[in-house]
Amino acid sequence: MKITKGIILLASIALFAGCKTDEEFEGPALTDLYGSFEFLEEFDISNRDVDFSANENTYFTASFTKNVDWEIEIKGLTSGAVKTINGFSNYLDAENATWNGTTTLLPMFRAEECAVKLIIPSAADTIHDTLTVSAGRINQGFLLSDFENGVNSGWVPFVQSGASMNFGVIQSDEASQGTRYYNMAGQVNWDWLIGMVDMPGSAYGDVHFPLADNADNVYFNTFIWKPEDYNNGLLLFQFREDDNGDGIYSTGTEDMYSIQVAATTAGWQQISSKYAAIPTLINGSPAAAFGNGLHEPNKLIQVSVLFLANPSSGYSETRLDYMIFTEGSALNP
Repeated sequence: MKITKGIILLASIALFAGCKTDEEFEGPALTDLYGSFEFLEEFDISNRDVDFSANENTYFTASFTKNVDWEIEIKGLTSGAVKTINGFSNYLDAENATWNGTTTLLPMFRAEECAVKLIIPSAADTIHDTLTVSAGRINQGFLLSDFENGVNSGWVPFVQSGASMNFGVIQSDEASQGTRYYNMAGQVNWDWLIGMVDMPGSAYGDVHFPLADNADNVYFNTFIWKPEDYNNGLLLFQFREDDNGDGIYSTGTEDMYSIQVAATTAGWQQISSKYAAIPTLINGSPAAAFGNGLHEPNKLIQVSVLFLANPSSGYSETRLDYMIFTEGSALNP
């Protein structure tokens, strides 16, 4: 019996056609690499007048003929706050393009008009739109101050009698949150301390601050500002605890933890620290605890903010805004 070349060829084709591979194709689709880009669904905004204080969100929608890198930029026209959302897909919807009022670049958003851009670099496409924030986010936590109502009457400030001293609340669109911040500025030739403010728990209605007892779950957060022209300022945050529960802080025998900050970048920046990680400092260096050495935020009796500069370095300036304790995680502004 002879087997013809035609039969062999048909059998080979059938065998090849019947073979399957378990391996999936890896890498970008040919459509994404070489296909033309077009909008299938135009860019739109689900909620153009969003109230973040009422836990509202807004999201962006669009669809394209292929997967692309995209970026949505939202900029507050009064505050200058910026939020960016990035992705790689052929669509935008609530799943990948929702905005809950948070910011990527301080300050925080407030009640204001916002410019919106959809940027698609590979297609050289930029779509412009607008939305309105009727109210900004309200963050959960214990707020020491956002300075919108001035300085707490229970605080104890101290300002040196130096030159060009300027301590107090200033109203300005340049605030990191809202429209007011606390200014600290001046020149003192004989002391590192330029000025300070003590914030006792009694200023909030009790001897101790209303914080949880788990130091790993409590975070201190604030915004500080550095001017472009001065690099000599230091901010020192002190946290005094009433270890023995007698309602007072005893210097040298009870715990005081400290955060020292020398801002390096001009403008507003966020400082956040887990309470359990705040060290005891002596002259800026970590040291042994003064008291029982336990981080106990529920025993916190006073927070102090000191503005410092080398007395030989001349005038210095900083701004302070939005001090808040949060639980579970650092502040997401």
